Amino acid sequence: MKNQQELTLDEKISQSIKVIKRSTKLKPKIGIILGSGLGDFADSLEMCDSIDAQAIPYYPHSSVMGHKGRMIFGKIGKIQVLAFQGRVHFYETGNLETILYPIRVAHALGIEKLILTNAAGGVNKEFTPGDLMLIVDQINLTFENPLAGNVVPLRNQPLYDTEFQNIIKKVAEKNNIKIQTGVYCGLKGPSYETASEVKMIRQLGADAVGMSTVNEASLAFHLGMRIAGFSCITNLSTGILDQKLSHVEVTEVANKVKHTFSKLVTEVILAIGN
Repeated sequence: MKNQQELTLDEKISQSIKVIKRSTKLKPKIGIILGSGLGDFADSLEMCDSIDAQAIPYYPHSSVMGHKGRMIFGKIGKIQVLAFQGRVHFYETGNLETILYPIRVAHALGIEKLILTNAAGGVNKEFTPGDLMLIVDQINLTFENPLAGNVVPLRNQPLYDTEFQNIIKKVAEKNNIKIQTGVYCGLKGPSYETASEVKMIRQLGADAVGMSTVNEASLAFHLGMRIAGFSCITNLSTGILDQKLSHVEVTEVANKVKHTFSKLVTEVILAIGN
């Protein structure tokens, strides 16, 4: 019998999937990864099966406030959904595979459409804390490559699904929910960006900056999933406003907009799930 160090990645995922499938009979095609302070959305799902991340072999465990670390299978109407309540960030482990593992698990479970969410700092000066931003593209400044070692087909397609973007804009307008649109920039963290770094990021074309999402999105797209993304703008980044930033502020602002966020995501899932 192999020990943990001898197992291949596929073997580890297989063991994770066995435990997960023993805990639920649901087979969702839509998944959502919930960022800092946004995990309460999962509590709105009906007929839920909840699995603690620590009960799943080889599954990474988050150590950051606002990330509960659970997989929740449930329904919105008749649509089955898998919600990842919390994520692991690169700065927690220094291991890229730990942040990619949930994406591989989602793919192995049959997820075809993935909504990625995060809390982010606003780089666009027109944004205000509490805004929801639809991600239309991304800049990866983590300097990590989630596709290393893979044969990557040349596909002239946007990373974030344009059909989903159009649907989301219509859903937001129908429900009188204001959303911004913009480019998300991902860094490793865990320190917040300096004023000069924020200036650079803005000049590169980003509207929001955070410490997640970009590598997850790249791998999910490579695996054939259709991607949508949201950032909750919890603060304006350093140098835009003269105030100190903290993770407490991030989760507090996310909590204030959680009802609007839940309403938007619920209606989007109903729209893309049919």
